[in-house]
Amino acid sequence: MSKQTTGIHHITAFAKNPQENLDFYAGILGLRLVKKTVNFDAPEVYHFYFGNENGSPGTIMTFFPWSTGRKGRIGGGQVGITTFVVPSGSFAFWLERLQKFGVTAKETVRFGERYLQFSDHDGLALEIVEREEGTASEWSFGGIPLERAIKGFGGAVLYSTAPAQTASLLETVMGLEKIGQEGDWVRFKGSAELGNVIDVNVAPVEHGSGGYGTVHHIAWRANDFDDHQEWRAHVAQSGYQPTPIIDRQYFNAIYFREAGGILFEIATDPPGFTRDEAFEELGTNLLLPAQYEGHRAEIEKGLPPVQVREREVE
Repeated sequence: MSKQTTGIHHITAFAKNPQENLDFYAGILGLRLVKKTVNFDAPEVYHFYFGNENGSPGTIMTFFPWSTGRKGRIGGGQVGITTFVVPSGSFAFWLERLQKFGVTAKETVRFGERYLQFSDHDGLALEIVEREEGTASEWSFGGIPLERAIKGFGGAVLYSTAPAQTASLLETVMGLEKIGQEGDWVRFKGSAELGNVIDVNVAPVEHGSGGYGTVHHIAWRANDFDDHQEWRAHVAQSGYQPTPIIDRQYFNAIYFREAGGILFEIATDPPGFTRDEAFEELGTNLLLPAQYEGHRAEIEKGLPPVQVREREVE
């Protein structure tokens, strides 16, 4: 069986304070909060989904903000850097905006592309790159003009403890195309216009530790439910141990850990975030899966109140 993912579906990370998380990703980066729900495995913890106007696959950054969680350490077995893509000509705008909000950023070059690298309030490593490809976002917030708004993911930088095996998996199992090597990095590319560029370290990276300020997992795209079932069989036949298919309300998911320690998920493009909330109301209500509706009052009582708000310059 030959399979090929088009690219990243979503990336999920740990955060500490839920309001600070909203203030950074909606208030500073201007992403839309498209879903406010809870961790299906720990409903006392929020689960926030950010993205473009409707949370299209390839734009979705999600967080578990856990106020009592420990601080993580970025390292091997993780997504080391999450890359956002902006329209060409937007670099100066984003450098100025980040500086305005007290976010330190530095410029670097990789594979001939300029990157603006910075960290969020929890220390999660992020970067911005300009590219022509990719549909422009139609969501504007916090004074960010549409022509400068983040489109979605440019891709990700993976930190592997066994990079040769991770690279082989990306090419032979996930179906990404190896397009080059430069210095310490090997680059792979999928066919989607967003979330399609993956860089992997050449030399092994020492293990990191999970906690706020680190990525929990990276999810890859499956076209639909039938394609998803094929992916599960394909992953198993390739020598990995995928979980059973899990209904995550807005997509179906399987998970497996690859040889370099990184937790991979494969998620379906459908049904999306308007399954239980109108487009105009995305992210404004606390949405719970059916198994928790009977406990809504208790869950709401235990969650701190939060709101999406424009950031004031400090």
